[in-house]
Amino acid sequence: MAHTWLAIILIGLANILLPPISALSYETSKPLSSVIEKAKSSTVGILKFLEDTATPENRQQFSIRGTGIHIGNGYIVTARHAVERPEGGKIIVPPMIHVLTGQFDELQARFIGVSEFLDIALYHLAGDTLPSSLTSNPFGVQEPNMGEEVFTVGYPLGWGPAIGFGRVGNQRTFLPTTKSRLLQVDLSACRGNSGGGLFNHQGEIVGMIQSIIQTEEHSGERRCSRLAFAVPGSFIQRIARALIENTHPGFPKLGIRMMPLKRGTTWKIAVAKATGPARQGGLRKGDILLSIEDHIITSSSQLKSYLIEHTIPGQSISITVLRGNQEQTFVVILGKS
Repeated sequence: MAHTWLAIILIGLANILLPPISALSYETSKPLSSVIEKAKSSTVGILKFLEDTATPENRQQFSIRGTGIHIGNGYIVTARHAVERPEGGKIIVPPMIHVLTGQFDELQARFIGVSEFLDIALYHLAGDTLPSSLTSNPFGVQEPNMGEEVFTVGYPLGWGPAIGFGRVGNQRTFLPTTKSRLLQVDLSACRGNSGGGLFNHQGEIVGMIQSIIQTEEHSGERRCSRLAFAVPGSFIQRIARALIENTHPGFPKLGIRMMPLKRGTTWKIAVAKATGPARQGGLRKGDILLSIEDHIITSSSQLKSYLIEHTIPGQSISITVLRGNQEQTFVVILGKS
């Protein structure tokens, strides 16, 4: 009897000391789990090319090298580097790949097109009928904010599908791996996550994992990180739509290489080299960049973001610079990348 009363007292104390599980958190766990399941069903593994067993009929083994997203109507989006392979001494994007669904259906997909600018490849599944288990997710209307919770589904180190949860960090990150602005995301990702979707809690595609900065040691090429980077979903949608319509997606080219330059106690962005459109428009080495279309230039990433998101090839733009001690404005006709 004493033990019973002790148990009741301890339970009572636990209810006082521990925060209650609200009905709201319990109810929203079901929708979120269904959102995750749908994201898993729209995710495919990119199979490694095995030259001696290249067809589904005679393959006795498989190895997953990357991840892809089914965006509807049989179209698969992935990272270009997740499908590239050596052939004849060159690196090629293959005309046909094999993908594996979450239900272990192996499917062939034919090449549609790529964007080297954004490191994106688009394929289309062969055949008239898609497996009923293969779903698709819409693209997000709005980009996720800093601190917003997101998740990814993929095949880290060839295993999965695995789910990684995290939050969006810097929304304007630039790396040598792509010329595009990237979303920095604090979530667990490894080699093999490349090409996998980044989803919000509504299940919308808000990005695609493009690269990581290695933070954990592994032997050989087994790399993992808590620092991942994703191509924004709006860019992926833009490229996919253009490739499906058989047009050539292009991005504006200004033609300058930038460098930091200290003026007084403040670091500014200056022109290190001007080529193509920038040189033709009058920009020169040493010019300090002040504004583009009356928008103040605060950093190289801010300038790149403005060009990608607010201009198009062939557009005339005004750029104001400080040359010596004099402000000058030049009109530049943007090229195409």
